Amino acid sequence: MNDECLCGEIKFEIEGELPSFYQCHCSLCRKATGSASNTATFVKTDSFRWLSGQSKISTFQKPTGYRNDFCSVCGSLVPNQLRDTGLVWVPAGLLNDETASQISIHLHLSSSASWASESDGCVRLDGGSDSLESLNQALQRPSR
Repeated sequence: MNDECLCGEIKFEIEGELPSFYQCHCSLCRKATGSASNTATFVKTDSFRWLSGQSKISTFQKPTGYRNDFCSVCGSLVPNQLRDTGLVWVPAGLLNDETASQISIHLHLSSSASWASESDGCVRLDGGSDSLESLNQALQRPSR
């Protein structure tokens, strides 16, 4: 499996089947991703291999140990060694190939953003040439 960051500068591969994914809803993960949660998994270090771009990786770490590695070109979060565990943290959004893995764990739901909830009444858009206009129009409608 060849996977990469948004700009393609950082590339890696994972051998074998991927484990299940988790979504973390804590405030740190929300801030790091700019979204409601962070979806990721852990793979064994011996199943993970960098292909290119390691020199483009920058790191931010809080005194508490919370760490983000990211591409210095495009800002995508990229895999990092998970402390001294023999595991590599892998953000699911970087995976290019199909996988049978699914989200099986939600973490820190008690600190989920107040605006992040399942909503079957949402407008669903597939994209296309008018997708930005359609999105903006849908956002202007009153919330239910």
